[in-house]
Amino acid sequence: MLSARRPLARPLLACRSLIGLAALLLTLPSPAFVSEPSSPMPSQQIPGGLEGGVDWINTSGPIHLEDLRGKIVLLDFWTYCCINCHHVLPDLEFLENKYPNELVVIGVHTAKFDAERDTENIRQKVAEYRIKHPVVNDANQVIWNRFNVQSWPTLVVINARGEYVGSAPGEGNRAILDRVIGRLVEEHKAAGELNLQPLRFFPESEKPHNGPLLYPGKISADPASGRLFITDTGHNRLVVTDLEGNRLEIIGDGQPGLKDGPFDQAQFNRPQGTLLHGGKLYVADVENHAIREVDFEARLVRTVAGTGEQSDRRGGQGVALETGLNSPWDLAPYDDNTLIIAMAGPHQLWRLDLAQGTIGVWAGTGREDINDGPILPPDNRNPNKPPGGASFAQPSGLATDGQRLWVADSEGSCIREITFRDPKPTVTTIAGTHDLPLGQSLFAFGDVDGVGNRARLQHCLGVAYADQTLYVADSYNNKIKTIDLASRAVRTLAGTRGGGSTDDPPQFDEPGGLTVIGDDLYVADTNNHAIRIVNRKTGATRTLSLNDVAPPVRKKTKPRFPRAEAITVAEQSLAPSRSVRLAVTIQVPDGFTLGTEAPMPYLVEAPTAPDALAPEAPTQGGQVEPPASRFVVDIPLAKIPAAGDRLSLKFYASAFECKKGSSGFCRIRNFVWTIPIQFAPGGANEISLTSP
Repeated sequence: MLSARRPLARPLLACRSLIGLAALLLTLPSPAFVSEPSSPMPSQQIPGGLEGGVDWINTSGPIHLEDLRGKIVLLDFWTYCCINCHHVLPDLEFLENKYPNELVVIGVHTAKFDAERDTENIRQKVAEYRIKHPVVNDANQVIWNRFNVQSWPTLVVINARGEYVGSAPGEGNRAILDRVIGRLVEEHKAAGELNLQPLRFFPESEKPHNGPLLYPGKISADPASGRLFITDTGHNRLVVTDLEGNRLEIIGDGQPGLKDGPFDQAQFNRPQGTLLHGGKLYVADVENHAIREVDFEARLVRTVAGTGEQSDRRGGQGVALETGLNSPWDLAPYDDNTLIIAMAGPHQLWRLDLAQGTIGVWAGTGREDINDGPILPPDNRNPNKPPGGASFAQPSGLATDGQRLWVADSEGSCIREITFRDPKPTVTTIAGTHDLPLGQSLFAFGDVDGVGNRARLQHCLGVAYADQTLYVADSYNNKIKTIDLASRAVRTLAGTRGGGSTDDPPQFDEPGGLTVIGDDLYVADTNNHAIRIVNRKTGATRTLSLNDVAPPVRKKTKPRFPRAEAITVAEQSLAPSRSVRLAVTIQVPDGFTLGTEAPMPYLVEAPTAPDALAPEAPTQGGQVEPPASRFVVDIPLAKIPAAGDRLSLKFYASAFECKKGSSGFCRIRNFVWTIPIQFAPGGANEISLTSP
């Protein structure tokens, strides 16, 4: 958990990765959720509500708390660099699915890093992390200060009357939030205060993306075979090409999941770092909290470490397949049988023994900070206690020359070096600040070329080594930088602070991974959905064209129409034809307009005679795009009906009604018409349907 007591421009304290509950809203006199609250809970109105954000994402405009009366509101204060904030997202999804019409989640993004104040950067991460609920860019900390929030993440509950109820800082609070929300649902339902009308938001992740890659996070290479291993993170798969970008393999079916098996059936969930070791490819499968093994000879994927569940374990050693992991992000070789894992969640480095099938902590106290010093082994008398010595801050990239290990310590915006072949391995920070008072080093970032601790990076995610030089993906500065290991001098090789996607001049957008082959540096340019190639001597950059690499086929789902308003139509006389034409009119109430950011879904059924519909009839759904208050749908029939034949249809449609003006408040109205039809010569050519 990132902790911050801070002025407008910069927090003063940083992340501890605590999992717990504390009273943070000091100005609002309600207890935090240290246990299931009794009923009724004290509450009060929140002056200003959600006003003060500079932009909104996943919705057409600002949302006001007054619009959400009748809904329980859960505010998620987060920042996209924060691993603990990532861990909260599955809890939010669980609660949204459990209370689909009772609960509204609003993400309040309050930045730590300068780059995180930019709405377009936030928009990219909202799409990459598959966040479906609205997110407000609280770039100036207005909402943060209004609620007196002090750490990322913090979850705040507001009841259906728009009153503050309590807060839960940190991760791991799903159960208690579930109890609190469940209690509120029952109280408001009994009082007749609950509004169960569904709301509609417009997630960035649902917008079409037809490129071959989606948010590639890491890249590694095998120079001997001329293969590139591209982690296609947003598509939940691995893409293997030759050095010219020609497809060799696609590993994973593109659906998020934890599934072993053949290449075309295996599933990953936002994988990151890969390592070819002993002829097999090992994968840090982040959101599965697992290490996967790709066997190219057998063409199979199997899990070699992790249970599929996140664990906050920070000490000891255990059986690899019985030990929970916590957001493994990258991999490096230790010896023939052992891998080092950048375990971002607990801010540690772990070691996986492939021969013995064991895994455990190797380095890092588990406290999120930048402290140099020795790597101290765990206490044998207390094997589950984290080791002492050096501390890390969300390690996210690894590189090695066989004697030294380098770590891109992203939250500390620095590069660490470990002499792991020495009898007493030691951690040293070679670029960026360190050994500042507790927590301050996590906020000492910037974009400064210089020597050692005079240099500044900003949330560096990747590192690669070649010829006594380190190459750094200085992600939030949108640059590729080099570190001369003899002098520790840091300089920019390619990229501009503002970012972009051009080759000349070279521009990047939050690059995340690097690998070296000869004079070329291959870059996973994450937000540009591309692989770039940078000449290590000149900085000249070109974009790799991928050949025969298509995005996964998006899984189509049948639309649902919960709480649909039922409308029965009088029997219609229709002239026999090969199709039934429906002319639909949606009446929008005063003060609202039809939402234009998403197509309107519809569906038809013939409950008593499904065979009467042709195979191409929209029984699995269709859509009106662009949305329109009047539209026509033709329903093809299997054959032309005879005079006197009867048919009963059900036609479902959704309308997204948005408040006029700049409001992002959009509600869903679902309709279902029951339409009895008799076919007769001289009958009408179409049927008119009108919503209430």
